[in-house]
Amino acid sequence: MSIEVAVRSEAVLGGAPTWDHGSGTLIWVDVLSSEVHRYAPSRDEDASLAVPQHVGAAKPRTRGGLVVNLRDGIALLDRDGTKTWLVYWARDGFRGGDACVDPAGRLWACTARYDDEPGGWLARVEPTGDAKVVVDGAGAGVGWSPDGGSLYHVDRASRRIDVLDYDRDSGDATNRRTVAEVERGLPDGLCVDASGAVWVALWGGAAVRRYTPDGRLDTEIELPVGQPTACAFGGPDFTDLYVTTARVGLSGDALSELAGSVLVVPGAGEGQPSTAFAG
Repeated sequence: MSIEVAVRSEAVLGGAPTWDHGSGTLIWVDVLSSEVHRYAPSRDEDASLAVPQHVGAAKPRTRGGLVVNLRDGIALLDRDGTKTWLVYWARDGFRGGDACVDPAGRLWACTARYDDEPGGWLARVEPTGDAKVVVDGAGAGVGWSPDGGSLYHVDRASRRIDVLDYDRDSGDATNRRTVAEVERGLPDGLCVDASGAVWVALWGGAAVRRYTPDGRLDTEIELPVGQPTACAFGGPDFTDLYVTTARVGLSGDALSELAGSVLVVPGAGEGQPSTAFAG
């Protein structure tokens, strides 16, 4: 598979790529630079928006604008730039991490510790702002099977990809179990393709892997950067795999010239459309 540069950037900690199929653009963030980016492949343009806090993820809303996972909680950004807190859960030493919208339009938001020690949580956030912690210690990727019946998330500290049974109507996630244990680098952001397989970026592992629903490793794509952070399918047919990367903590020979850029692997597989937040 060929690997191309979609956005040549020096993002400190790129992450949370999301294909907005309504506009044909890729939304991604630079966490520690407090920036939300929108990349338009058709024009080869990448625009950035400064936000008031470190931002772990930004997702489209059905009403327009974005929902963002900030350092101190979940906020709504309207098209005119107005920010409104939906959930405020500020806690010293923690920041917003990755996030994903479930098939019913709820936001599932991760938090992570600044010192990278185990901790954080995975919370379900309703469009009304009601929130509930579902999993303790989950600070990385989250995604759903095509039928909406399985929720996948990364337990980064334990180097695991776990799955829970998911009830779309109630939002309940139960019966947590391990799908795969990752021995190369640390599993980070993930996405689920149209066949139900899980693609995961390997922080420190310089690769992206694909695991079948039963946990079998069947694809590994070597990357020219040491710290890929997350991945998502995009493009008109959802066949292009976009990968965000980071340069935080790197120097000297370990700092690739592409560290912090957004990479793309054309024709890597077949993804599924994302869902907009219903709030």
